[in-house]
Amino acid sequence: QVQLVESGGGLVQAGGSLRLSCAPSGRTDSDYSMAWFRQAPGKEREFVAAINANGDNTVYASSVKGRFTISRGNAKNTVYLQMNRLEPMDTAVYYCAAERGSFIRTSNYDYWGQGTQVTVSS
Repeated sequence: QVQLVESGGGLVQAGGSLRLSCAPSGRTDSDYSMAWFRQAPGKEREFVAAINANGDNTVYASSVKGRFTISRGNAKNTVYLQMNRLEPMDTAVYYCAAERGSFIRTSNYDYWGQGTQVTVSS
């Protein structure tokens, strides 16, 4: 069982930046593809960005492409989401997700973090 811990959320003005971090709470021996999702109030959870286990392949939702960057850290199975030019529509709880395996995916993740709130004021 993989437990993921997110950090880095907060309140920022429109046009500002935030960097989210996600790391497993314990040791993980396998390689995991990882992703970020978000859920705004009254809406379904939606895909934001994903990265494969090697870190050499990424995919983004059209709404964040060019503004957000997903990357892997030096520590095994850590992942970051750099969010630039934030807009009020980006306000949501952001969730980190992981799935064992090396291939990139945009759905069907088994392991999830508890979420971190991102609020963008206008």
